[in-house]
Amino acid sequence: MREYYTRACSFIYGLQAKKLILQKKALPLNSRKDIAFDSIELIRRKNKKIYTKLIKIEHLSNLNSKIKKKILADLKKIQSKKKFSKLNFTNEPLLMGVLNITPDSFSDGGIYFNKKKAIKNAEFLIDSGANIIDIGGESTRPGSKEINPLVEWNRIKKIVKFLRKKFPKLNISLDTRKSLVMKNGLKMKINIINDVSGLEFDQNAIKVIKEFKSPFIIHHMQGKPQTMQNMPKYNNVLLDIYDFFEKKISFLKKQNVKINNVILDPGIGFGKNLKHNLILMSKISLFHSLGFPLMIGTSRKKFINQISEKYDTKERIGGTLSSVLYTLSQGVQIFRVHNVREVKQGILVFKKLLLNQ
Repeated sequence: MREYYTRACSFIYGLQAKKLILQKKALPLNSRKDIAFDSIELIRRKNKKIYTKLIKIEHLSNLNSKIKKKILADLKKIQSKKKFSKLNFTNEPLLMGVLNITPDSFSDGGIYFNKKKAIKNAEFLIDSGANIIDIGGESTRPGSKEINPLVEWNRIKKIVKFLRKKFPKLNISLDTRKSLVMKNGLKMKINIINDVSGLEFDQNAIKVIKEFKSPFIIHHMQGKPQTMQNMPKYNNVLLDIYDFFEKKISFLKKQNVKINNVILDPGIGFGKNLKHNLILMSKISLFHSLGFPLMIGTSRKKFINQISEKYDTKERIGGTLSSVLYTLSQGVQIFRVHNVREVKQGILVFKKLLLNQ
């Protein structure tokens, strides 16, 4: 657990961002010159108390050398160009289309629990602008029960085989906690492992990642799906999850796992209440200082219902898009969504407005 944390904030976009970067009044986010930040929030955790201070970039030289050294190390990671396998974060953010081959997922369970329907939906997601298709054969919704790895694999194997053959360049992600499913998928040339347990559910998962040198997503979840929403608690949700990521990355390095192809996902709705989710989304830029690409999955989540109440809708596209655009403005690079076409449209319009300043 560290004492000081650095969060990029006060973001500027478009021509104004480029201007302030040239004047050295702001710094580029993720090595992009069209998104910059002119301030940081310095967060200090000491004796279970949290202290924060907003500091302008041009005033960093006034800090004492010890603190400045820590901040500069974080700023180097915040400014760095993020890389991940074959994914390109230079222009548009990337969309991960959700393909659940399950009878009981929280939003679309049973709809695509059929090979023909699943394939048709995958093709629609790709045509709608999905850069990645995330295939899952086991529901991890709150209260869901674990299924046998062979049952999970048998649900998805024909879909994986079909997509790999028809779309050889498609980035396929496997949403699984099971090492057997991971291994079978990697043998079929899937590109990314997306384990919602953060590689903590199956002790053999890390061995498989290491064996295949597979790119993967470190996802945060408190507890297990069956119990994760039973009064989740944190000392400080933002800093606790930051510490989780930092500790996990350090552990993987010690296990000689290559971490050059890692994405971080704070796990909205996985062992978090409404307040936790809102804090994570509103201050997600803190995680840039870990030096990895960020992904977020807010699509159709319960927090949208909790906020909108009587204005809730079945697919929650409005709430999903709002959360996507807000976190996009903080530099998040990948969004896991069900309604790819609608989110793609929203992003294109939002970016045009944002960068035309």
